[in-house]
Amino acid sequence: MIRDDIKAATVTAMKGGDKDTTATLRLVSAAIKNRDIEARTGKAPDDDDQLVTEVLQKMIKQRRESADVYRKNGRDDRAATEESEIAVIECFLPKQLSDDEARAAMQKIIADTGASSVKDMGKVMAEVKARHGGELEPARASALVKEMLS
Repeated sequence: MIRDDIKAATVTAMKGGDKDTTATLRLVSAAIKNRDIEARTGKAPDDDDQLVTEVLQKMIKQRRESADVYRKNGRDDRAATEESEIAVIECFLPKQLSDDEARAAMQKIIADTGASSVKDMGKVMAEVKARHGGELEPARASALVKEMLS
């Protein structure tokens, strides 16, 4: 389970004295615990790895956006910090699909759902999340689907 890998990596980073990695992994653990609390009131995913993967993808998206803002405002040091956190978080995500694999998967889903225009993007994205939730970042999938349906 991804959750166990994160705990083990946190202990290893703490023992190794890697303060930056330890801090990032503690942030990840806190975000996962917050998601667990939210899941108590609503419908939690059946697969724990799916829940953790969603949290990790969200954290990476937030850090990429922050890094862009920092770069635009001339704060390269802060952008570098965000990017180093992204590198740590990405270690725990499942292997991502290559561009060719992603395109093939999108074409199959579009054919299976019978989507013909951008209006059908919602049902295509729902199916993408169901089939390839951890293997494909939602923003990347959305861009591919939009491109293929346009």
